[in-house]
Amino acid sequence: MQCFVRQSSERVALAALVIGSVCVYTACGSGEAGKLDAGADAPAAPPDTAPPDIVPLHACPSALPSPAVLDGGLLPSRRPAGALPSLAAALSPGALPATDVVFTIDTSQGVWPISQDIYGMNSPFPDQTVDATLRATSLRLGGNRWSAYNWENNASNAGKDWQFQNDGYLSASDAPGDAVRFALGDAHAMGGGAVLTVPIGDYVSADKAPGGDVRGDGGTDYLATRFRKNVARKGAPPSDPPDVRDDSVYQDEFVAWAKGCAGTMSLAFCLDNEPGLWKETHPEIHPAAVTYDELCQRTVTFATGIKAAWPAAPVLGFVSYGWNGYTTLQNAPDAKSKGDFIEYFLAQMQIAEANAGRRLVDYLDLHWYPEARGGGARIVFDAAPTGAASLAAYEDARLQAPRSLWDSTYEEASWIIGNLQAPINLIPRIQQKIAAHYPGTKLSFTEWNYGGGGDITGAIATADVLGILGRERVAMAHIWPLSTHEPFTAAGFRVFRNYDGRSGEFGDVGIPAGNTDPVNTSVYASLSSSDPRHVVVVAINKKSDATVTAGIRLAHPASFGSARVYLLAGTAAEIVAGPGLAALDVNAFSYAMPPRSVSVLVFDGGGTAPGIDGGVSIDGSAGGPLDGGGGDDGPGPRG
Repeated sequence: MQCFVRQSSERVALAALVIGSVCVYTACGSGEAGKLDAGADAPAAPPDTAPPDIVPLHACPSALPSPAVLDGGLLPSRRPAGALPSLAAALSPGALPATDVVFTIDTSQGVWPISQDIYGMNSPFPDQTVDATLRATSLRLGGNRWSAYNWENNASNAGKDWQFQNDGYLSASDAPGDAVRFALGDAHAMGGGAVLTVPIGDYVSADKAPGGDVRGDGGTDYLATRFRKNVARKGAPPSDPPDVRDDSVYQDEFVAWAKGCAGTMSLAFCLDNEPGLWKETHPEIHPAAVTYDELCQRTVTFATGIKAAWPAAPVLGFVSYGWNGYTTLQNAPDAKSKGDFIEYFLAQMQIAEANAGRRLVDYLDLHWYPEARGGGARIVFDAAPTGAASLAAYEDARLQAPRSLWDSTYEEASWIIGNLQAPINLIPRIQQKIAAHYPGTKLSFTEWNYGGGGDITGAIATADVLGILGRERVAMAHIWPLSTHEPFTAAGFRVFRNYDGRSGEFGDVGIPAGNTDPVNTSVYASLSSSDPRHVVVVAINKKSDATVTAGIRLAHPASFGSARVYLLAGTAAEIVAGPGLAALDVNAFSYAMPPRSVSVLVFDGGGTAPGIDGGVSIDGSAGGPLDGGGGDDGPGPRG
């Protein structure tokens, strides 16, 4: 028996990408400092013998008991499906004094289910612990490295992100799926689900050594010597373990293995990662620009394989990197003749469903890193400007940027506006395309981040985006870490998932929340399907130099006499309990929001539960649950 251990800190220099305590590790430096030890690989098995018995470094969740309570007494992050309550008539709120802004929260205007799958995050890498206090509902294994991942032995290649090198960065073990087991185990330990990446290119890595650019090592025939063919369907029953002696890696076999490994966990599958950028990120396996028809065909081929192996497994495609990918597939050769790519893709997937007799792609999956600029810098990826006026403009641009997700009147400062000559209005724009070209397709954003992880503007933007995702009925989302330390991003996430440190969370049912000043403030309201008297409101003041007093009118069947307050503001990335509120009249409150702050207001009504009659099932998302159950910057994950 041969057992493998992970690379030690002496063999790979590492730097942590952190959201809170969630670490994603990347190798630092260049040359030998960033290479893996070739000596860690097992000798190839002779062709006429079975491969050695490899001991995995991680256990499958199917072998582990389900957690009832997490460390620290936290509740599991994913909740059982609830029911959309049918509510009695709302009480009319009483009078309010004059205030700077009025928030009108009104259950009589119709409530809706909020998908718990919008609170996902991209997974840390092996041996790094997920911060359970974030209570993420799903972990995604994604990024450029997974485009060439060989699940049979855990070899991978990050392409341009790290020297075009085949290596064992994801796992030093050759046990099938070991690089996936760790994430499944982390998700299981916090009571969450997972999203896995299925490569859809022609090749995946065959080996983990020697290091360096595979194109220089293997000569003109490197694809035959350093890679294996990537095949959607085996055409035979899956093997466990897979046969590592053939020249192919079968993705339907991977899906079947993942299903068995996950047990009762919720899983979904992304079709590769940002294929519109393959020519730039992975020229070692796809040197030509991908075309519209090629990507649609690959999508159909691999989605068919996934559904054959696991019919209920949700499939996400086309996993686009950003605006130019949405519109032209990164200036694809056939873009001019075929028009907008999202529209083309959706129409082709509808045809594919008709041909297959079942839906193949469940989610239109996009990535979104805002292009908005202020003070001469982009709010993500660019360094913050140093001058006071430029810095103020930069921070204000971040605070306003979430409006481009929904506001049909707002025009940010970005090249996209120059291209469109109109507001971005992103989520409604995409939803209109879905309605016109493939109704019933869910919308997901499996990578997003608004920057500012080191200051309060990052917390405000993160909380604002999470509120928008829920209000606009987005079905799934996963935040991606941008830097080595993002405590305010984590705090903004906790606003919705763990505001009190005891699993206090935004509800799973949305309530309409009117706002008389959406430029300087934001407000989001919810109730709990299990107790509609429990109302949670998130209120945001974007102003840097002024307290904003909000009048809050809460039209709801229950009577509320008080509210608990939790506050995130200033220079500490902590949510703290604040002075409570008392009603000024029937369901009428006044609240002074500190400058640049996020507040959580918790209302618990008295009396019996108002008008619950069973309602309509909430199944975890607006259209269904997870029921299938980015240079040489280091070898780690890149979007």
